[in-house]
Amino acid sequence: MSVAGMGVLVTGGGSGIGLGVARRLVGEGAHVTVCGRTETTLSAAAGELAEIATAGGTATYAVADVADEDAVAAAVTRAAEHAGGRLDGVVTCAGGSGWVGPITQLPLEEWHNAVATNLTGTMLALKHAGALMARAGGGSFVGISSIASSNTHRWFGPYGVTKAGVDHLCQLAADELGPSNVRVNCIRPGLIRTAMVEAITGSDNPVRDDYESCIPLPRIGEVDDVAELARFLIGPESSWVTGQVINVDGGHSLRRGPDLSPWLEPAYGADGLRGIVD
Repeated sequence: MSVAGMGVLVTGGGSGIGLGVARRLVGEGAHVTVCGRTETTLSAAAGELAEIATAGGTATYAVADVADEDAVAAAVTRAAEHAGGRLDGVVTCAGGSGWVGPITQLPLEEWHNAVATNLTGTMLALKHAGALMARAGGGSFVGISSIASSNTHRWFGPYGVTKAGVDHLCQLAADELGPSNVRVNCIRPGLIRTAMVEAITGSDNPVRDDYESCIPLPRIGEVDDVAELARFLIGPESSWVTGQVINVDGGHSLRRGPDLSPWLEPAYGADGLRGIVD
């Protein structure tokens, strides 16, 4: 079984987990469209993907802010056109949060930004790609969530909350779209070595030590760990799998979220971390 010839859209595909997923798919012959906000990053990613494509795989890109409905709809259309009019799969890797700290000091703008990127962005991709795949008779949608959605990560602010919304959104869509043979699943990565978390993974520090004490399998996750599961969920081998939220975290979900206090206490104070605001 193979994904060769399939058309797949990967949001946030210019770097990190998204680029890793795109590499895995195009390396097996898929027609991949990577989507993101920065054209220079996307152009470089598409060039890299074209160089490693095999079995007739191809790559292109679409510039889009995932919180912009018109831009997401256009990216879905472009991905289908790139694959000769078909869209077989979507992997929504666009996400993140620009703020960490106590919830009693959470700026409303940062809350809105995280909701727009993580939750609204996934919803818009589901809305437009789900409709297209339903009309075509089927497809596979994979949302990228986080271990922070299931295990509380103190002082992660809106990130884990919005990722919990992604989990439920994907399960709701799986229930609704199943009769149209559209499968919807979700992946919860743990700590994955990407540029976004290089401050944690790049050197020995107390936060990394605490993370590692919470992971039964003794290593940090790699992008390929997530990409392999995304490939399975997009591919035909998972044709009777839907509505699942699957952790790729080395077993971290069996324990607890990380302790960020060594980094945050100097900024907010011990009282601030327990919610006291001056």
